[in-house]
Parts: sequence; structure tokens; C-alpha cells
Amino acid sequence: MPLPPLNEATSAPDIAATLARIADALERLAPPPLPVSGAVAADGSHSFVWSHHQLRAVQPARTQPLDCFEGVEPQKAALLENCRRLAAGLPAHDVLLWGARGMGKSSLVKAVHATLCAQGTPLALVQVARDDIASLGDLFAQLSKQPLPALVFADDLSFEADEHQYKALRSVLEGGIEARPDNVRVIVTSNRRHLVAREHADAEAANAINARDVLDDRLALADRFGLSLGFHNCDQPTYLAIVAGYAKTYGLTAEPAEALAWAMTRGSRSGRVAWQFIQELAGRDGVVLDTVRQSGGFATS
Repeated sequence: MPLPPLNEATSAPDIAATLARIADALERLAPPPLPVSGAVAADGSHSFVWSHHQLRAVQPARTQPLDCFEGVEPQKAALLENCRRLAAGLPAHDVLLWGARGMGKSSLVKAVHATLCAQGTPLALVQVARDDIASLGDLFAQLSKQPLPALVFADDLSFEADEHQYKALRSVLEGGIEARPDNVRVIVTSNRRHLVAREHADAEAANAINARDVLDDRLALADRFGLSLGFHNCDQPTYLAIVAGYAKTYGLTAEPAEALAWAMTRGSRSGRVAWQFIQELAGRDGVVLDTVRQSGGFATS
């Protein structure tokens, strides 16, 4: 409904009513700040989504206990320690988790966050989609106004020829003139070690005066992360260890030969495939995996 025009004949009550309507409209348009009271959202959550300049509290999906993450012990320990430092107000790194698909990169981020929160260590996890990378500066501005340490999480991130968002992320990580909040660090997962497709860098370099300068520019984004954790392809013993760990956790009997046959039908061995096999066993045996709301553990990358 359009607002009535204001003129000299407009009465004071009408003006007041119009201004009140304008204020209400602006209030609805303004993005809600991250709650400060209790350092959590109204429902007790520490999980948020940043989308279209809006910060929205969400109910966190459950993930597997950290003990279920087999074959990635060094990566698990390094990420947990880095997040503990951030939560304690100590210097901490931005983190890049890269490597083989299905080996638990994003699930480990969620599991570490859930573990710290369960231990009474308040830490916000704010997920950012690729299309909202350019607005990270606005998100940092909001997060800087509250004391809760926060992990800004971009999952499964990679860049093709979209230099705008690639350079926007590089700028907020390091190089911009605006100070970054001390209580905020960025965590990115990607199947690519350098985030930017190498073939695009090679194509640019072929037409450049100095090809090395182009390659350095396009591959420099990964260097902005102080902590880089690689996740590698799963060999057979590691795959069977993951299956055995899941089976023990949920009281299932998993035969190695059957687990290997399941992996063969998928054409790969990974934590994700191991979890899918456990889901198959649980469904067949009538066991409810009631501690999992999503295909957690190694089921996402």
C-alpha cells in the first residue's frame, strides 16, 4: 500500500502515522544482528546462515562424534586446536580443507564446532554460500559488534572464470585496508588445492606477457590461509577402519568382504561410501541411527 503524499494540509497525526509506517518498513528491511545475549540465538543455537545480507539462526544438523573420523587424525587434531584458540581469544588461522571428495572435510568442520559447543565453548558457525562471498565485508562488520568468536564457513568452494568473487575472497582474507575482526576466522572446503581451476590460469597465461605473473595471481588465493589441511584418497585398510568404527558406534556387524563389495559397486573407497554402507546395514537390520539427522560423518565433502 503506497504512503499518502505529505503537504501543508497534512495533519500532525497523519504525519506521525506515516513516519511510523516508514520506520516499521525500514525495521523489516534491516538485517538482524547476531544475538549477543547469551552468545547464542533465541533457540539456543550457535549456527547461522548468511544469505542476501541477512544473518539467520538455524537449527544445526547433527554430525558424527569426532572419534568416528578415522584416517584423518592429524587434520582433525589441527582443526580442533585452531578452533579452540579462536574460541579462547588467541591467535588463530584461516583454514583451507582441500582434497579428495567424500573424505569428511565439511563434516569435520561441523563436528569440531559441535564438539566445542558441547564442551561449553561458545563458538558461532556461520555458513556462507558462494554467491554471497562478495558481501563478506558486511558480514564481518556485523560479527565485529558482538563478542562471540565466529567461524565463517564456505563449503565446497571453487572458482572457474569468476574473478570477481575470487578476488573478493582474497581481499577479505588479506590485503584489504579495512581491519578484520579478531574474533572471526574463515574456513573453506574445496576439492581443489588452489581453489581456482588450473586450466583457467593456464589459458590466461598463454596470452600474457609474463605467464608466471598470471599463474601466481590466479593460484595465490590458497596462500592466504594460514592452515591448509589436505585430505587424500582412501586406501583399503583406512576404508575398512572407517567402516569398523561406524559399526562399533552403532552396534552393527560389518563384514569386511561385504564392505569391500559395496565399495566396488560405487567405484571408489571413501568415508562417504563407508557411511552409505553403514546406512544400508542399519536399514536392513532395523537399526535406527537416531543420533544423526543428516548423512553426517564422512557423508559430505
